[in-house]
Amino acid sequence: MLRIIDIHPHIISPDTSRYPITPLGGKRSKWSEERPCDFPGLVAEMDAAGIEKAAIVHSSTTYGYNAAYVADAIDAHRDRFAGVYAIDVREPDAPDQIRHWSVARGLHGLRLFAAGSTVKADQSWIAHAATHRAWACAQDLDAPVALSIRQDAIPYLIDIMTRFPKVRIIVDHLMLSPIEDGPPYAASAPLFGLADFPQVHMKLTTNNVRRANDGAATAESFFGKLVAAFGSDHIAWGSNFPNEQGTLKQQVDEAKSALAFLPLTDQANIFWNTAAALYPSLADGAAKKFAGGLQ
Repeated sequence: MLRIIDIHPHIISPDTSRYPITPLGGKRSKWSEERPCDFPGLVAEMDAAGIEKAAIVHSSTTYGYNAAYVADAIDAHRDRFAGVYAIDVREPDAPDQIRHWSVARGLHGLRLFAAGSTVKADQSWIAHAATHRAWACAQDLDAPVALSIRQDAIPYLIDIMTRFPKVRIIVDHLMLSPIEDGPPYAASAPLFGLADFPQVHMKLTTNNVRRANDGAATAESFFGKLVAAFGSDHIAWGSNFPNEQGTLKQQVDEAKSALAFLPLTDQANIFWNTAAALYPSLADGAAKKFAGGLQ
C-alpha cells in the first residue's frame, strides 16, 4: 500500500479577525472564497484519503506574506505537518523574514508566487540583484524554495541556480507547461531542460493529472517522460486542495490511476520518498492518528 505525503494543500481560516484577508496584489483567489477548508477540515480530508502527512502551503492569494495561520495550525502537530511560507524576497529585510519563519516559527520552506491565477506579471524579479541576499539565506538554512512560475521564467531561474547551486528548487505544477502537442512534447522542452540541474525537483499536482490527456498527450507518455528525465526521486505529488475541485480522496485516486503504469518504486518516490527528502521533519516515525478530528 502506498504511503502518501501531500506537499501542496492549502488551509483558510474562518477567523478573519485573527488572520486578516490580505491577498497578494490585492486580489483574492476565487477558490479561497468559494470552497475554503480550514485546518481541521484538511485533517478530516486527509484521513478519508489515506494521506499520512502533508507540507501545507501558505495561501499567498489569501494572506499575502503573513503565514501565521499555517504556523499556528501545525505548531502542535509537527509529527504530521510541515509548513511552507511566502515573503517578498526583494525587501531589504528578506533574510530576517526567512529566519523568522524558518527558525522562530519553525516552518520548513519558502514559496515564491510569481505566476498564478491572480498574478500575471513580469517574472524576472525572481532573479533581481535585490533577491540575492534572500537566496543566499535560503541556501545557508537549507530551506527548499518552491516557485509558482511559467516556462518564460526559466532563464531567470537558471541565473539563480547558477549563483546558488545548493538551493533546492521545487517547481510548482510542472510550470503548467503545454503538453497538448503530445510526444515528444516539444512545447515543454524548456521544462525538460531543467533536468540538467540536480537541485531541481518537480511538483506534480492534480492540475497536471487532470490535463494529462489533453490533445495528443497521455498520462503514460508525459509522466513517463518526466520520470525518465528527472528521476522519480526528484518528483513529488501535491494535491492543490482545495484550489482544485473535488474531495482530497478523489484527487488521490486520480493521481494513483494516472501513475499506475509506473513501477512501484517510482510511485513510492513520487508519493512519499521525495517529499520526505525535501521536508525531513516528515520523514521519521509514523503519522499520528487523528480519529474523529484533532487531538
